Amino acid sequence: MDFSSAADDLYGVLPADFVETRKRLAQEAKREGDAALAKRIGALRRPTLSAWAVNLLARSAADELAGLLDVGEEMRAAWGSGRGLGDLERRRAGLVGSLVRTAGRLAEDAGNTLREQAVREVEDTLQAATVDAGVAEEVREGRLSQPRSHSGFVPAGFSMAPAEREEPADREEPADRREPADRREPAEAKPADEPPERKPPPGKKAEPARSNVTRTSAARAKRAETLRKRAEQAEDKLAEREERAGAARRELREASARVGHLRHELERAIAERDAASRRADRAEDNRARAEEAVREARDAAAEARRAAARDPHQGRPATGVGRG
Repeated sequence: MDFSSAADDLYGVLPADFVETRKRLAQEAKREGDAALAKRIGALRRPTLSAWAVNLLARSAADELAGLLDVGEEMRAAWGSGRGLGDLERRRAGLVGSLVRTAGRLAEDAGNTLREQAVREVEDTLQAATVDAGVAEEVREGRLSQPRSHSGFVPAGFSMAPAEREEPADREEPADRREPADRREPAEAKPADEPPERKPPPGKKAEPARSNVTRTSAARAKRAETLRKRAEQAEDKLAEREERAGAARRELREASARVGHLRHELERAIAERDAASRRADRAEDNRARAEEAVREARDAAAEARRAAARDPHQGRPATGVGRG
């Protein structure tokens, strides 16, 4: 057993069976003498329902998923020029919608219904796989433990669409296109209470102010990371409780099986006892009849002896015949 095959097996089981399967695979690695492999297997995280659904696509809808990832690769290649992106966007939207429906059907067939939040996470992960090559590779492997997302629909490494790139603000116009100094409008006077602009020291360039969008994105990213850690902790607690619940269910099944076996044995013993009781009753009746027959035979024999004693000639053969 190697790590790749163990991970493939592990992320192919139902989320409810993940912890028990992980424990079994780690124990097998230990028995084989590979403690490092056992540790790597034990560190694998239980997938969320949405991540498990995406992993299902990698196993049961690999061709359709590969089509989406190919479109994502074409989009990332075409982003530099901007040509053909409209058609690729339409193809991506159709494939993502189809794959989301397929994931829902596969999950339903496996006994897990994807609710609205999980459906959104599946869609976000598929969208992220088309704009980020790293996410695409994770999705293709089918070993996700958490859903993935990407801010916007711009491929990783590009800040904006080619058509939206702006020229630097400090670029000067050619000298022949500048307006004469006397025709330029005078700059507005600043209010007296407005503080003067702080200029950087000589030899240093002014640092651009951080935009509100950047700050908001950073805050959201930090918040998302905090929530992700909380979700992982909750997942760990859930996995531990599910493992305990699974152990309790197994004990209950074993106890129920023992009770059933004992009940069957008891019913069989009762049936055997009742049959033995009926045989004993019949034997007692037969004994009583035999005893009665013996008593009657003895009584008859005694009566015969008494009759013989009263008539001494009874039973003797005749000694003569009358002569005429």
